[in-house]
Amino acid sequence: MNLKSFSLPARPIPFDDSWDVIVVGGGPAGCAAAIAAAEEGAKTLLIESTGSLGGAGTTALVPTWCPFSDQEKIIYRGLAEKIFQASKKGLAHIEPDRMDWVPIDPEKLKRIYDDLVTEAGVEVLFQTTLASVEMASAREVNAIVVANKAGLTAFKAKVFIDCTGDGDLAAWAGALFQKGDDDGTTQPATHCFILSNVDEAAYHRGPSLHPNNKKSPIFDILASGKYPEIPDSHLCNTLIGPGTIGFNAGHLWKVDNTDPKIATKALMMGRKMAEAFHRALAEYLPEAFGRAFLVTTGSVLGVRETRRIIGDYVLTLQDYMGRQSFPDEICRNSYFIDLHFTKDEAIHSHKIDVETRFDRYGKGESHGIPYRCLTPRGLSNVLVAGRSISCERIVHGSIRVMPVCLAMGEAAGVAAAQSLQLSSVDVHQIDTNQLRHRLRTRGAYLPEIASDSIDSKKSLSALASA
Repeated sequence: MNLKSFSLPARPIPFDDSWDVIVVGGGPAGCAAAIAAAEEGAKTLLIESTGSLGGAGTTALVPTWCPFSDQEKIIYRGLAEKIFQASKKGLAHIEPDRMDWVPIDPEKLKRIYDDLVTEAGVEVLFQTTLASVEMASAREVNAIVVANKAGLTAFKAKVFIDCTGDGDLAAWAGALFQKGDDDGTTQPATHCFILSNVDEAAYHRGPSLHPNNKKSPIFDILASGKYPEIPDSHLCNTLIGPGTIGFNAGHLWKVDNTDPKIATKALMMGRKMAEAFHRALAEYLPEAFGRAFLVTTGSVLGVRETRRIIGDYVLTLQDYMGRQSFPDEICRNSYFIDLHFTKDEAIHSHKIDVETRFDRYGKGESHGIPYRCLTPRGLSNVLVAGRSISCERIVHGSIRVMPVCLAMGEAAGVAAAQSLQLSSVDVHQIDTNQLRHRLRTRGAYLPEIASDSIDSKKSLSALASA
């Protein structure tokens, strides 16, 4: 497609300037940010491009929560723990005290998010897409323009929180960002899907499908050459309901979710891949999957990586490996570095274990995420939460998952509300001691550290201006 410039005639559009905080993106980070901001007294609008909240765990159909614990205790607390506990309540096949790799009922999770944002007083707009970011100055976002069935509408707020996952708002506002590795290659995407009418007894009795099991039938499926739509051995799966298995399986490489044409092709390829898995499993594990039915594929791609917005601090691999603590940290994280194969690596995937190629944390170990990773350099009234925060690419493989995104989102929402109390709103200038105190009050896991006595407000300001 050869795109040329086209000038639209100037015309007025509806304008709503009544908001304190606007959150764009209704995934885990966005939901937590909106709930927290509203609970802290800010008039809050949440804008979501699909028809439901929850992102990866709902519209993308990721079937399992990544671990909520450091192998000893839950460390993603506050709103994250509240949502997690509500989501697993009533799952008859899950132990009530289970903390890690808990299956997700996507329809139930949608309702949980609906209820929580409604109870907090958040106004939500579904089927509404960010279309433009309008600047008051080089540092300050004045308004955003969105598109939906009402046409174009402009919304103004004192603070904007970018939870788009792709860093759209911050990038369009002029924030610096990185994408993928040195040549722009990102982690592959996955199009998750659900099979139902599975024989549970045969499923549990049969071999593990996960590629860590060297006897998984996925290797026979690949060797057969009958299913060219299945590109590699990635085959995570879990029982999410009676006779119903959720799959996070297969990889889609060279998918840039910021390019609509590429994302469109990937969705079509993903649907073909899901049907190929359906047929292959029916052939190679007929006892379990012979009568299975492909219920649905995700309405959005499972995207692991796009932009990383450069903030006042860039979280490094050294920080991760050193189990680093920070005077302005707003949550802890213990998830392993989960970088999925490049296409070249996938050819030799039997030689690489994606889950153990980086050192794992021991029991009770975690690292902090500084507030400064949520504050884009050069933008005074924008925060970023979720997988597009400021970090090195290798660390992004750890901080991109749902539990930590929930924790980061809650922190961003509280910080946005606190910035409203400043004489001139600037998210870089809030007192992070007060932020941490308030997050603890809300239930966050923030262990005391030796530097808690540091004037972290001064430290943050100095680093922000460096």
